[in-house]
Formats: sequence, structure tokens, C-alpha cells
Amino acid sequence: MTAPVSFPRFFVTSPAPCPYLPDKTERKVFTELKGANADQLNDALGRIGFRRSQTVAYRPSCADCQACVSVRVVASEFTPSSSQKRAFRKNSDLEVNECRPWATVEQFELLQKYLASRHPGGGMAAMDEIDYADMVEHTPVSSVVVEYREPAVNGKPGRLVGACLMDRQGDGFSMIYSFYDTEPGARTGLGNFIILDHIFRAAKQGLPYVYLGYWVEGADRMQYKIRYRPLERLSPDGWTRFSGNEQSRLIADSANAPRSSSCSAASSGKDGITASGDSRSFG
Repeated sequence: MTAPVSFPRFFVTSPAPCPYLPDKTERKVFTELKGANADQLNDALGRIGFRRSQTVAYRPSCADCQACVSVRVVASEFTPSSSQKRAFRKNSDLEVNECRPWATVEQFELLQKYLASRHPGGGMAAMDEIDYADMVEHTPVSSVVVEYREPAVNGKPGRLVGACLMDRQGDGFSMIYSFYDTEPGARTGLGNFIILDHIFRAAKQGLPYVYLGYWVEGADRMQYKIRYRPLERLSPDGWTRFSGNEQSRLIADSANAPRSSSCSAASSGKDGITASGDSRSFG
């Protein structure tokens, strides 16, 4: 007899320099997402800390470090801070549209400018249009690109100022990768607004969580995630909520920490997205 759903096979990558912490190496455990049950598998793996990159689901599997912690915002209970309220008000005129996962020249040009500003010299900066199309379009699960545009003028779509590749899971949204306008004179608070928009839309749709990927205490580029309350983290005992006092301390620590270079490694982008956008990089 044949089982209706075959159990996925998991693999482990070779050790590589850690993109978040100096003098550390990283490994990932990964499996392929494919077939009629890809959505269900992605849902199940997402709840135990896996992330998606194209047709691969992965999570850190480092021998001597557990610094990468999966975090998610409890959308139904989310309370914005004063600065988050200001960011949302400043950008509330933007037009938000969920688009099918199809890469456009406009999106790619915005991504290039974002990477040049926020992650200069990083591996993703070498992505070409084909790499970007692979990242967006090679998805076996329910995905969309959420576009953020300035108000339409004379019936024509406004300028694209932000975008987010997002997976729809059974218990919420998983934000795979977001990017936005960072040019001189650009709107302030766009990155904040994109996350807030996902949280508010998830709550409106009755979805409990927005998955933000991995948080690493001490890694500058990950600290924005700690500012969303209430926040849950995945531990060996399951999902647990940061206490109010602990989260307040971590927010204060991140605000007072000296800023280092925005690109700490050339091998990865945010949350372990591969430099080339190629799932074969996990092989």
C-alpha cells in the first residue's frame, strides 16, 4: 500500500559564514516544497520555524548556536506605539494592492535602489532580473506581491514606493521579503508601514499571526522586529510570548545600540534569502 502523502526528505547544508553574527558559522536544514500538498506542508513547517525561499523550506540548524529565533506578531492583540501610529498616518494615503506573484521591471528597479542603499555590497545586490523573477515567481504555495503606490493621478497608477512578497498561511501571513523607496526625499516610515499594514489586514481577516522570520539579539538589522507588540517566539517548548518588561528592555537596548554597517555579510539577504535567489544554493 502507498501512503497518500509521502513524508518530506530533509537535507543539511554545508557550514558557511553566519550572515548575522561575527565569527560564527551557519547550517540550514531544508526540504523541497512541491506537489498538491505544498501549501499544507508550508503551513506545518512555518509553525515550527521554517521559512520559504522559492521551492525550498528551511530553518537554521547550527551545531553550537541557537541565536536565530522565529518570531510572529499576534495580530488580533497588536497595539501600535506612538511612532508606529505616526508612520501609519503619514503613509495612509498609499494605495495597497495584492498582485499575483509576477515580477515586474518596476519592482526590480525599486529593489535595486533599496539594496544599493540598505545592503550595499551584499550578495543580493548582484541579483539580475532573472534572479528576481525566480524569487517571486517560483512559488508552489499561495503567494502574492503586495504593492504600495502613491495615489493615482488622472486615472493612472501612482509611483511604486514599496512591495512585499508574502505567503498566505492557514494561521496568518508570512512576510518573505519586503523592500521600499529609500531615495533622498522619500517618505519616512515606509518599512514600518508595510509591516503595520500586514498586521492590520491579518487582524481584519481574522488571521491570528504575522510571521516576521528570524530575530537575532545583537544583530542590528534584525532589531526592528522586536518593536511590535505582542510578539511571540518559538522555543523548544513551543510558541511563547515575550513579557512586557523583557520586550521593553530589548526595544530600549536596540534604540541605544551603536549602528554598524547595514551589510554584515555578502552571502545572504534578510532572513537567509539566498544571494542569487536560487533555491539550488541550499544543495
